[in-house]
Amino acid sequence: MIIFKVKESILKVGPRKGQKAYSAVPKAPNRFSSTWLVERIVRETSLSEGDVRNVLITLRNIVKEIVSLGGALDLGDIFSLRTVITSKMEANEKDVSVTSLKRPHIVVTWKESVRKSLGDIKVEVDNPARKKPKETEEKPAGGGGGQPHP
Repeated sequence: MIIFKVKESILKVGPRKGQKAYSAVPKAPNRFSSTWLVERIVRETSLSEGDVRNVLITLRNIVKEIVSLGGALDLGDIFSLRTVITSKMEANEKDVSVTSLKRPHIVVTWKESVRKSLGDIKVEVDNPARKKPKETEEKPAGGGGGQPHP
């Protein structure tokens, strides 16, 4: 579960510039370290810690090689990644050159099983302003007076 808190900000652009605005931000980041990942894989498989670390290092090296070649990599049921270099739109054909190319980036496409898990995320916003104050008025015993039920 991700628990959010209310954060006050001053808007810097747009028609409401300079006005206060409120948004929900996570109270604490849910970050899992590579050490946690290694320990989890060791616990759930028959691999040793050294084996898992070697696999991760090898995977990193393979990804670096594929990205430097401008290729794509499919990692099974997890995700696929591809290198993308887009181009500026030039007015004349002869103006298209290496300088027309934009900065390369990597596009990660999550597989369906991972995308479905996004719908399973439980969220809660801790907003004291929305909490109803407790009623101090006591109700009479017997259900509140009036006419008795026939």
